[in-house]
Amino acid sequence: MKAATSAESAAREAWRAAQREVNAARERHANAEREINRHSARKSALVEASTRLAHDRAEIAELHQNALEAIEELPATTEADGRLAAVRAEIETKRRAAAQVRAEAQALAREAELADRRVQAIINERNDWFNRIRGAGSQIATIEARIAEVRDERAELDNAPEIFAEKRSALIDELAIAEEERQVAADALAEAETAMGDTDRAAKASLEALSKSREAAARAEERLESAKRRVADVEREIHDMLECEPNAVAAMAEIGPDTQLPPLHEIEDSLEKLRRDRERLGAVNLRAEEELTDVEGSHTALTTERDDLVEAIKRLRQGIQSLNKEARERLQASFETVNDHFKRLFTELFGGGEAALHLIESDDPLEAGLEIIAKPPGKKPQTLSLLSGGEQALTAMALIFAVFLTNPSPICVLDEVDAPLDDHNVERFCNLLHEMKGSTETRFIIITHNPITMARMNRLFGVTMAERGVSQLVSVALDEAVKILDQQVA
Repeated sequence: MKAATSAESAAREAWRAAQREVNAARERHANAEREINRHSARKSALVEASTRLAHDRAEIAELHQNALEAIEELPATTEADGRLAAVRAEIETKRRAAAQVRAEAQALAREAELADRRVQAIINERNDWFNRIRGAGSQIATIEARIAEVRDERAELDNAPEIFAEKRSALIDELAIAEEERQVAADALAEAETAMGDTDRAAKASLEALSKSREAAARAEERLESAKRRVADVEREIHDMLECEPNAVAAMAEIGPDTQLPPLHEIEDSLEKLRRDRERLGAVNLRAEEELTDVEGSHTALTTERDDLVEAIKRLRQGIQSLNKEARERLQASFETVNDHFKRLFTELFGGGEAALHLIESDDPLEAGLEIIAKPPGKKPQTLSLLSGGEQALTAMALIFAVFLTNPSPICVLDEVDAPLDDHNVERFCNLLHEMKGSTETRFIIITHNPITMARMNRLFGVTMAERGVSQLVSVALDEAVKILDQQVA
């Protein structure tokens, strides 16, 4: 019902909207017709004015021609000239009037053309509105048909509640009957399931009993077969081992019919022990005495070699201990010497302070590590990694020279060791080199770019390029150069 009512309301609203559009179209059509009539009247007036202007132009042209002919026929007099001037002035006035009329005619022609275009557009728009009116009419007819269908459906649905109520009652009755039938069927199903369960249990018990019986029979048959195979094996063993029939075994073992036999497991254990003893003895080895002699010789040789190896290991350990002892003594002595030189050189390079070398991480000098503790002037003792770059360079230089003084070599090459030092420390470095030169017989070769270091050397070697691409080695003895300079000054 609600759907039918909504459809009817929508159809009515659409019909009203279509009616409003038709009214608006009719009003626009009336306005267009009035505009067409106005433009038609305007066009007629313009056509009439154009015709009149054309007639006036023809008359003026004819008057002008007549005036020219009269002028030619007139004698040349002053009065004629005056009249001619007047005529010319009149002609000029009429010419201007004609030009103005021509301009108005052109304007009117343009207006007429625009009016024609507007009339054509209005006619097209009128045709469009006619088409829309026809479409609206068809749409109105469709909507009216739909309204009629909705009314018919509404009339049919007026009796729907009573029909639905009757169907509902019939369905409720059918449901009640079906529920009773379902209850009866459920009771019958429960009884059938109970009976089937009892039957299944009985069948299961029967199957279990049958299975047990079959298993017992199978085990009995298996034991019988096993006993037969065992008897056959025993008979075969008696034939193989005793070389007699099984019936004669009792007589061979001196066992009478009344003799009581020991338990079976004791007999089997005793038999198994005898078999192991026999297998342990193995076959008879005819070369046993020769093999014993060879084994005793090998054993004697191996024993001798072992004693020699033990003695050699003992001597080697004694030698290692002796070498380690001598190495510890030499290392300790060298360490003390290097430490003394390091302390002195550190004080000279820094102009004060203290420094020392310490063995760490082990009491054995051969396995111990080395730690440098330095105390520059005005600072607390600290490790090498905590010093500045220049301080680290001076400390490393003091350690290198301390090791060098312990065992000096004939030649010592120093490659730009003064690069990280300032001028003051370079002077200290040069003083230390001068001191070491005096205390040792070592010749120092120094690679440097520092002018202070160059000035303190005895001889300079440099590479120069007098010509492009040609290098040349230059050597200068500073002592001789100073003497030559002093002689030239003197």
